Amino acid sequence: MRYEGSIYRPPSEADSYILQATIGCSWNKCTYCDMYRDKQYRERSLTEVLDDVAAVGHHFGDRVQKVFVADGDALGLPLASWLPLLAACRAAFPRLRRVSCYATAPNVLQKTAAELAALRAAGLSLLYVGPESGDDETLRRIGKGSTAEDHVAAARAAHEAGMKLSVIFLLGAGGTDRSEAHARASAALATAMDPRFLSALTLTVIPGTPIARAEERGRFELPDVPGMLRELRTLVAEANPGDAVFRTNHASNWLSLEGRLPRDRASIVATIDAALAGELPLRPDWQRGL
Repeated sequence: MRYEGSIYRPPSEADSYILQATIGCSWNKCTYCDMYRDKQYRERSLTEVLDDVAAVGHHFGDRVQKVFVADGDALGLPLASWLPLLAACRAAFPRLRRVSCYATAPNVLQKTAAELAALRAAGLSLLYVGPESGDDETLRRIGKGSTAEDHVAAARAAHEAGMKLSVIFLLGAGGTDRSEAHARASAALATAMDPRFLSALTLTVIPGTPIARAEERGRFELPDVPGMLRELRTLVAEANPGDAVFRTNHASNWLSLEGRLPRDRASIVATIDAALAGELPLRPDWQRGL
């Protein structure tokens, strides 16, 4: 297994084989993110990628059930790379049940319906998409490069291809001045995207990022912990997907929650209210991370 730089994956991919097919992120302009700032985006040689799959298959083939294709937005790979990659995974891992990757709304929308259907038929079944916010002003400020409507269109295209979505929102992304607008619009976007999995992370301001420089100049203020919890409460109270597994199990969060929306809405909201009232312990700050 060959990796370049730091490797990131969603919490639910902890037991997956991480296959690095791209280096970095093709967008890499989000103001809050430093995950790929030390990398120049490029696609790895397909020969190298297939060699990695074969090597892992030789040593661990019967143990691999999930593959997560990295780095930041691997869906941007052309079908000429994706289809051999997926075929190699099916051949190398006889117990394989899921292949997934990060994706952006532009990644999805740049693929035709036929291309997305071909990827799903070949085994790519889950896309992790991070709108971060449903509020277009917040999206503009954080440099996301796409709108809420772009994400709705991308979700529609993925659904039509038979793919599942895991959608991620970022508490605090709107700062204090757009906190309520960010939370309410994020709930509306979660409803419209109708993902199979829905999660919330908490913004951490990383030194050296554009959002950190904005904070230093007084142009961005991160909500306090109760403010973050109120955003989380709004997201849970107002999001209405068809049936989504909801989690806040990422290490950035002060409160770890799990349930289904809308089925478990009342109990999740009650838990958040208890935390806001000081009746539940929060994750200590020293235990939080990216």
